[in-house]
Amino acid sequence: MQIQGVIDKAVAEVGRVLLGKEPQIRLALCCLFARGHLLLEDLPGMGKTTLSHALADVLGLSWKRVQFTSDLLPADILGVSVYDRNDSSFSFHEGPIFTQLLLADEINRTTPRTQSALLEAMAEGQVTVEGETRPLPDPFFVIATQNPIHQSGTYPLPESQLDRFLMRLELGYPHPQAEREMFQRNLVDHESPAHVVSPEQLATIRNAVVQVHASDNLLDYLQRLLAYTRESPEFEVGLSPRGGLALLDSARTWAVMHDRGHVVPEDLQMVLPAVAGHRLVPSGDYAGDGAALVDLMLRNVDVIRS
Repeated sequence: MQIQGVIDKAVAEVGRVLLGKEPQIRLALCCLFARGHLLLEDLPGMGKTTLSHALADVLGLSWKRVQFTSDLLPADILGVSVYDRNDSSFSFHEGPIFTQLLLADEINRTTPRTQSALLEAMAEGQVTVEGETRPLPDPFFVIATQNPIHQSGTYPLPESQLDRFLMRLELGYPHPQAEREMFQRNLVDHESPAHVVSPEQLATIRNAVVQVHASDNLLDYLQRLLAYTRESPEFEVGLSPRGGLALLDSARTWAVMHDRGHVVPEDLQMVLPAVAGHRLVPSGDYAGDGAALVDLMLRNVDVIRS
């Protein structure tokens, strides 16, 4: 199977409904191929939900959407046991989380208690309800959208929840040319993207990731990046070992998507903003945000030890 050809088809299909966002589309696919969960953060109306729907269509996954609101309860996501008077027993009614792709829309508009209902599912692919553990479908992905925290009615995601997302992406305003094309089409084309990645192809891509070689020099570069976040005064909290593994898995997946059997430094650099940006906390004396901290890493850590 020509993996890069399959990826190009998937990107083209998603790009039919989300114009001018090829880099974000490729990173989103990378996240899912790496068995990770994806957080889309941006202003309303930027195409977060459109991207989520398109990814599900292209990958041929069953999906359900949950609109997160302030009164949403964990049982609304996980499910609940209902008493049946006819046979005097309880039967479990599955919640929307029992699907291959869960779209958690505006996840930061619900309370931390309900947000935490996703933790076990995202980490272990299972949920425990009323003392019984139930497995989720395989593959299982969460794509969550959230509005910037300065908007009213939002609850910031706790660090433990943020860490469960392999990547966080921002879509941003479209390029003027892409926006003009959208206006000219006037969204007449409402066709969903075609299903171009079969379950067998998805499994092949995911399994190929673990076969990708990372040289000692590449791992040295990765460890220097991690050490920089832990030692430099601009960082309040450095990247954890789990964050390092997330970087390596994403870089391996990026290599697979480009038909390479080994990781190069450019793979790490490409996925670094999406993987590390939401895991980094600036110190009180530093005015920058996560993106600025990632930029410091890229500028100040040499690829080859001098």
